[in-house]
Amino acid sequence: MKDPEMNNNDTHITALAYDREKIIVRTSIIGIIANVLLAAFKAAVGIISNSIAVTLDAVNNLSDALSSVITIIGAKLGAKKPDKKHPLGYGRIEYLSSMLVAAIVLYAGITSVVESVKKIIHPEAADYGTVSLIIIVVAVIVKLVLGSYVKKQGEKANSGALIASGKDASFDAILSASVLASAVIYLIWGVSLEAYVGVVISIVIIKAGIEMMNETLNDIIGQRSDAEIGKHIRQLINEEPEIRGAYDLTLFNYGPDKYYGSVHMELPDTMTIEEADLLTRRVQRKVFLETGVILTGIGVYS
Repeated sequence: MKDPEMNNNDTHITALAYDREKIIVRTSIIGIIANVLLAAFKAAVGIISNSIAVTLDAVNNLSDALSSVITIIGAKLGAKKPDKKHPLGYGRIEYLSSMLVAAIVLYAGITSVVESVKKIIHPEAADYGTVSLIIIVVAVIVKLVLGSYVKKQGEKANSGALIASGKDASFDAILSASVLASAVIYLIWGVSLEAYVGVVISIVIIKAGIEMMNETLNDIIGQRSDAEIGKHIRQLINEEPEIRGAYDLTLFNYGPDKYYGSVHMELPDTMTIEEADLLTRRVQRKVFLETGVILTGIGVYS
Protein backbone atom coordinates (compact mmCIF):
# COMPACT_ATOMS: atom_id res chain seq x y z
CA MET A 1 0.00 0.00 0.00
CA LYS A 2 1.39 3.44 -0.93
CA ASP A 3 2.51 5.72 1.92
CA PRO A 4 0.06 8.67 2.45
CA GLU A 5 3.09 10.98 2.69
CA MET A 6 4.17 9.96 -0.82
CA ASN A 7 0.66 10.82 -2.07
CA ASN A 8 1.05 14.25 -0.47
CA ASN A 9 4.44 14.61 -2.20
CA ASP A 10 2.88 13.84 -5.59
CA THR A 11 0.15 16.44 -4.98
CA HIS A 12 2.75 19.00 -3.92
CA ILE A 13 4.90 18.29 -7.00
CA THR A 14 1.88 18.77 -9.28
CA ALA A 15 0.95 22.05 -7.56
CA LEU A 16 4.51 23.42 -7.86
CA ALA A 17 4.72 22.44 -11.54
CA TYR A 18 1.35 24.10 -12.24
CA ASP A 19 2.35 27.34 -10.48
CA ARG A 20 5.66 27.45 -12.34
CA GLU A 21 4.00 26.85 -15.72
CA LYS A 22 1.41 29.53 -14.95
CA ILE A 23 4.12 32.12 -14.18
CA ILE A 24 6.07 31.29 -17.36
CA VAL A 25 3.01 31.40 -19.63
CA ARG A 26 1.63 34.64 -18.15
CA THR A 27 5.01 36.41 -18.31
CA SER A 28 5.68 35.18 -21.85
CA ILE A 29 2.27 36.40 -23.08
CA ILE A 30 3.00 39.86 -21.67
CA GLY A 31 6.38 39.76 -23.44
CA ILE A 32 4.76 38.73 -26.74
CA ILE A 33 2.22 41.55 -26.66
CA ALA A 34 4.82 44.18 -25.73
CA ASN A 35 7.35 43.02 -28.33
CA VAL A 36 4.82 42.73 -31.17
CA LEU A 37 3.57 46.27 -30.51
CA LEU A 38 7.12 47.61 -30.29
CA ALA A 39 8.11 45.76 -33.48
CA ALA A 40 5.13 47.20 -35.36
CA PHE A 41 5.81 50.79 -34.27
CA LYS A 42 9.56 50.53 -34.88
CA ALA A 43 9.08 48.94 -38.29
CA ALA A 44 6.77 51.80 -39.27
CA VAL A 45 9.30 54.36 -38.00
CA GLY A 46 12.16 52.55 -39.72
CA ILE A 47 10.38 52.47 -43.08
CA ILE A 48 9.12 56.07 -42.89
CA SER A 49 12.47 57.50 -41.73
CA ASN A 50 14.53 55.12 -43.91
CA SER A 51 16.46 54.06 -40.78
CA ILE A 52 18.24 50.68 -40.92
CA ALA A 53 19.05 50.82 -37.19
CA VAL A 54 15.39 51.28 -36.18
CA THR A 55 14.28 48.58 -38.64
CA LEU A 56 16.82 46.10 -37.22
CA ASP A 57 15.67 47.00 -33.72
CA ALA A 58 12.14 46.08 -34.85
CA VAL A 59 13.40 42.73 -36.16
CA ASN A 60 15.05 42.13 -32.79
CA ASN A 61 11.72 42.77 -31.02
CA LEU A 62 9.98 40.37 -33.38
CA SER A 63 12.53 37.65 -32.64
CA ASP A 64 11.97 38.28 -28.90
CA ALA A 65 8.23 37.74 -29.40
CA LEU A 66 8.87 34.48 -31.27
CA SER A 67 11.23 33.41 -28.48
CA SER A 68 8.42 33.95 -25.95
CA VAL A 69 6.08 31.77 -28.04
CA ILE A 70 8.63 28.95 -28.04
CA THR A 71 9.17 29.43 -24.28
CA ILE A 72 5.43 28.89 -23.72
CA ILE A 73 5.41 25.75 -25.89
CA GLY A 74 8.48 24.41 -24.07
CA ALA A 75 6.93 25.09 -20.65
CA LYS A 76 3.65 23.40 -21.64
CA LEU A 77 5.37 20.29 -23.02
CA GLY A 78 7.91 20.17 -20.18
CA ALA A 79 5.12 20.21 -17.59
CA LYS A 80 3.55 16.99 -18.93
CA LYS A 81 3.26 14.30 -16.28
CA PRO A 82 5.65 11.31 -16.33
CA ASP A 83 4.31 8.27 -18.16
CA LYS A 84 5.38 4.70 -18.84
CA LYS A 85 7.65 5.71 -21.72
CA HIS A 86 9.17 8.71 -19.90
CA PRO A 87 9.05 7.86 -16.17
CA LEU A 88 11.15 10.90 -15.18
CA GLY A 89 8.97 13.40 -17.01
CA TYR A 90 9.43 15.75 -19.97
CA GLY A 91 11.31 18.56 -18.24
CA ARG A 92 14.31 18.47 -20.57
CA ILE A 93 12.07 19.61 -23.46
CA GLU A 94 12.55 23.12 -22.04
CA TYR A 95 16.25 22.87 -22.88
CA LEU A 96 15.37 22.05 -26.48
CA SER A 97 13.02 25.04 -26.65
CA SER A 98 15.82 27.23 -25.28
CA MET A 99 18.06 25.87 -28.06
CA LEU A 100 15.48 26.93 -30.66
CA VAL A 101 15.29 30.40 -29.10
CA ALA A 102 19.08 30.68 -29.29
CA ALA A 103 19.02 29.63 -32.97
CA ILE A 104 16.40 32.31 -33.76
CA VAL A 105 18.46 34.97 -32.00
CA LEU A 106 21.59 33.90 -33.92
CA TYR A 107 19.73 33.99 -37.24
CA ALA A 108 18.35 37.46 -36.47
CA GLY A 109 21.85 38.68 -35.58
CA ILE A 110 23.49 37.30 -38.73
CA THR A 111 20.73 38.69 -40.99
CA SER A 112 21.03 42.08 -39.28
CA VAL A 113 24.79 42.32 -39.72
CA VAL A 114 24.46 41.52 -43.45
CA GLU A 115 21.87 44.28 -43.93
CA SER A 116 23.94 46.77 -41.92
CA VAL A 117 27.06 46.12 -43.99
CA LYS A 118 25.03 46.67 -47.15
CA LYS A 119 23.94 50.06 -45.79
CA ILE A 120 27.58 50.98 -45.03
CA ILE A 121 28.56 50.15 -48.61
CA HIS A 122 25.50 51.90 -50.09
CA PRO A 123 24.52 54.60 -47.53
CA GLU A 124 21.09 56.24 -47.54
CA ALA A 125 20.19 59.34 -45.54
CA ALA A 126 17.67 58.91 -42.72
CA ASP A 127 14.80 61.30 -42.08
CA TYR A 128 13.65 61.42 -38.45
CA GLY A 129 10.47 63.14 -37.31
CA THR A 130 9.24 64.10 -33.83
CA VAL A 131 6.87 61.12 -33.70
CA SER A 132 9.71 58.76 -34.60
CA LEU A 133 11.87 60.04 -31.75
CA ILE A 134 8.99 59.82 -29.26
CA ILE A 135 8.32 56.19 -30.24
CA ILE A 136 11.99 55.29 -29.75
CA VAL A 137 12.01 56.95 -26.30
CA VAL A 138 8.85 55.03 -25.32
CA ALA A 139 10.48 51.80 -26.59
CA VAL A 140 13.49 52.34 -24.32
CA ILE A 141 11.25 52.83 -21.26
CA VAL A 142 9.02 49.84 -22.11
CA LYS A 143 12.03 47.56 -22.60
CA LEU A 144 13.58 48.60 -19.28
CA VAL A 145 10.34 47.88 -17.38
CA LEU A 146 9.69 44.65 -19.32
CA GLY A 147 13.25 43.41 -18.79
CA SER A 148 13.10 43.94 -15.02
CA TYR A 149 9.68 42.25 -14.76
CA VAL A 150 10.54 39.22 -16.92
CA LYS A 151 13.86 38.62 -15.15
CA LYS A 152 12.19 38.80 -11.73
CA GLN A 153 9.48 36.33 -12.80
CA GLY A 154 12.13 34.05 -14.33
CA GLU A 155 14.02 33.93 -11.03
CA LYS A 156 10.75 33.23 -9.21
CA ALA A 157 9.94 30.30 -11.52
CA ASN A 158 13.59 29.23 -11.92
CA SER A 159 13.19 29.50 -15.69
CA GLY A 160 16.45 29.96 -17.59
CA ALA A 161 14.53 30.99 -20.71
CA LEU A 162 12.68 33.78 -18.87
CA ILE A 163 15.80 35.02 -17.09
CA ALA A 164 17.64 35.16 -20.43
CA SER A 165 14.69 36.99 -22.01
CA GLY A 166 14.67 39.50 -19.16
CA LYS A 167 18.38 40.22 -19.54
CA ASP A 168 17.95 40.44 -23.31
CA ALA A 169 15.10 42.96 -22.93
CA SER A 170 17.16 45.13 -20.59
CA PHE A 171 20.02 45.08 -23.05
CA ASP A 172 17.61 45.87 -25.89
CA ALA A 173 16.75 49.07 -24.03
CA ILE A 174 20.42 50.07 -24.24
CA LEU A 175 20.48 49.24 -27.94
CA SER A 176 17.33 51.30 -28.55
CA ALA A 177 18.95 54.15 -26.62
CA SER A 178 21.97 53.92 -28.94
CA VAL A 179 19.62 54.18 -31.94
CA LEU A 180 18.07 57.26 -30.34
CA ALA A 181 21.52 58.74 -29.75
CA SER A 182 22.51 58.18 -33.40
CA ALA A 183 19.28 59.89 -34.49
CA VAL A 184 19.99 62.92 -32.28
CA ILE A 185 23.58 63.12 -33.59
CA TYR A 186 22.28 63.05 -37.15
CA LEU A 187 19.71 65.77 -36.48
CA ILE A 188 22.22 68.06 -34.73
CA TRP A 189 25.45 67.50 -36.67
CA GLY A 190 24.24 65.76 -39.82
CA VAL A 191 26.54 62.78 -39.22
CA SER A 192 24.85 59.46 -40.06
CA LEU A 193 25.89 56.58 -37.80
CA GLU A 194 22.86 54.47 -38.72
CA ALA A 195 24.57 51.56 -40.42
CA TYR A 196 27.41 51.43 -37.88
CA VAL A 197 24.95 51.34 -34.97
CA GLY A 198 23.18 48.55 -36.87
CA VAL A 199 26.44 46.56 -36.97
CA VAL A 200 26.91 47.03 -33.22
CA ILE A 201 23.32 45.89 -32.55
CA SER A 202 23.87 42.85 -34.79
CA ILE A 203 27.09 41.86 -32.99
CA VAL A 204 25.36 42.14 -29.61
CA ILE A 205 22.46 39.96 -30.85
CA ILE A 206 24.89 37.33 -32.18
CA LYS A 207 26.83 37.34 -28.90
CA ALA A 208 23.60 36.85 -26.92
CA GLY A 209 22.62 33.95 -29.20
CA ILE A 210 25.98 32.21 -28.75
CA GLU A 211 25.84 32.60 -24.95
CA MET A 212 22.30 31.19 -24.85
CA MET A 213 23.39 28.28 -27.03
CA ASN A 214 26.34 27.48 -24.74
CA GLU A 215 24.19 27.59 -21.59
CA THR A 216 21.58 25.29 -23.13
CA LEU A 217 24.20 22.84 -24.40
CA ASN A 218 25.65 22.61 -20.88
CA ASP A 219 22.19 21.76 -19.52
CA ILE A 220 21.60 19.11 -22.20
CA ILE A 221 25.03 17.51 -21.82
CA GLY A 222 24.75 17.60 -18.04
CA GLN A 223 26.83 19.69 -15.69
CA ARG A 224 27.72 19.52 -12.01
CA SER A 225 24.83 20.63 -9.82
CA ASP A 226 25.09 23.70 -7.62
CA ALA A 227 27.33 22.90 -4.63
CA GLU A 228 25.00 24.88 -2.36
CA ILE A 229 22.10 22.51 -3.11
CA GLY A 230 24.18 19.47 -2.13
CA LYS A 231 25.43 21.18 1.01
CA HIS A 232 21.88 22.12 2.01
CA ILE A 233 20.58 18.57 1.45
CA ARG A 234 23.35 17.02 3.58
CA GLN A 235 22.66 19.58 6.29
CA LEU A 236 18.94 18.70 6.30
CA ILE A 237 19.72 14.98 6.54
CA ASN A 238 22.26 15.42 9.34
CA GLU A 239 19.71 17.37 11.39
CA GLU A 240 17.93 14.06 12.12
CA PRO A 241 19.20 12.84 15.54
CA GLU A 242 19.42 9.16 14.46
CA ILE A 243 21.63 9.89 11.45
CA ARG A 244 25.42 9.79 12.00
CA GLY A 245 26.35 11.10 8.55
CA ALA A 246 25.27 11.57 4.90
CA TYR A 247 27.61 10.54 2.06
CA ASP A 248 27.83 9.92 -1.70
CA LEU A 249 25.05 12.36 -2.60
CA THR A 250 24.40 12.28 -6.37
CA LEU A 251 21.94 14.56 -8.17
CA PHE A 252 20.46 14.09 -11.65
CA ASN A 253 18.79 16.95 -13.54
CA TYR A 254 15.72 16.25 -15.70
CA GLY A 255 14.70 19.83 -16.43
CA PRO A 256 14.45 23.14 -14.58
CA ASP A 257 13.49 22.53 -10.95
CA LYS A 258 13.47 18.76 -11.58
CA TYR A 259 16.22 17.03 -9.62
CA TYR A 260 16.33 13.38 -8.63
CA GLY A 261 19.03 12.04 -6.33
CA SER A 262 20.45 9.28 -4.21
CA VAL A 263 22.38 9.34 -0.94
CA HIS A 264 23.92 7.01 1.65
CA MET A 265 23.15 7.51 5.35
CA GLU A 266 25.04 6.15 8.35
CA LEU A 267 22.66 4.77 11.00
CA PRO A 268 23.10 3.03 14.40
CA ASP A 269 23.30 -0.76 14.06
CA THR A 270 20.61 -1.08 16.73
CA MET A 271 17.85 0.32 14.49
CA THR A 272 15.20 -2.07 13.20
CA ILE A 273 14.24 -2.24 9.52
CA GLU A 274 10.89 -0.63 10.34
CA GLU A 275 12.58 2.29 12.13
CA ALA A 276 15.03 2.77 9.25
CA ASP A 277 12.14 2.68 6.76
CA LEU A 278 10.18 5.37 8.61
CA LEU A 279 13.34 7.49 8.92
CA THR A 280 14.19 7.32 5.21
CA ARG A 281 10.63 8.26 4.26
CA ARG A 282 10.76 11.20 6.65
CA VAL A 283 14.07 12.32 5.14
CA GLN A 284 12.71 12.03 1.59
CA ARG A 285 9.73 14.20 2.44
CA LYS A 286 11.81 16.75 4.35
CA VAL A 287 14.37 17.14 1.56
CA PHE A 288 11.67 17.47 -1.09
CA LEU A 289 9.66 20.10 0.80
CA GLU A 290 12.81 22.14 1.55
CA THR A 291 14.65 21.84 -1.78
CA GLY A 292 12.32 20.27 -4.36
CA VAL A 293 14.81 17.39 -4.84
CA ILE A 294 13.31 13.88 -4.97
CA LEU A 295 15.56 11.28 -3.34
CA THR A 296 14.71 8.14 -5.31
CA GLY A 297 17.26 5.98 -3.54
CA ILE A 298 18.67 5.97 0.01
CA GLY A 299 21.38 3.50 0.95
CA VAL A 300 22.23 2.65 4.56
CA TYR A 301 25.56 2.22 6.34
CA SER A 302 25.55 0.44 9.67
